[in-house]
Amino acid sequence: MVTAANRLRAAMSARSDATHRTRPADWVLRATVSAHVGAIAGQPVFAGMYMSGDYDGLRWHAAGADAVTSVGLVQVIVGIVIWVRLRQAWPFLASSALMAAESVQYFAGLDGALWLHFPLGVMTVVALVVLFIAVWSRPLRRRPHPRCERVRNAQEPERQGAGDA
Repeated sequence: MVTAANRLRAAMSARSDATHRTRPADWVLRATVSAHVGAIAGQPVFAGMYMSGDYDGLRWHAAGADAVTSVGLVQVIVGIVIWVRLRQAWPFLASSALMAAESVQYFAGLDGALWLHFPLGVMTVVALVVLFIAVWSRPLRRRPHPRCERVRNAQEPERQGAGDA
């Protein structure tokens, strides 16, 4: 009979196995994305301070934009390292897309194009939160190199034939 306690034990052991498989590159990516979320979370607050009449909020918003852009650049670099070491391209591609959106938003804010700056800011925050959830939900796995996979697949029929004789 399967009880709730047995299911809980199985879920906890599966979770601890996933924790043990988490690589240092995963932790660096998680830390970088977490810092990025922390930096970008302050931006709407600082913009709201400015719109409420506190003109220091604009200075804080500008400093926050510099921080968000800097952490975004670090995140792109971490994505490149993960792509090279673990052969996972999606962290680099997602980070690059976010960096592009943040750059457009940065210059739209400097230019005063609030019609673009506000909605792009909302979309950027949402995309970064989705990336945060994706990065923290499970560890990255190393993909086998395509050449090694072809060699292994080519050798498999020979091994099976030798065992049959």
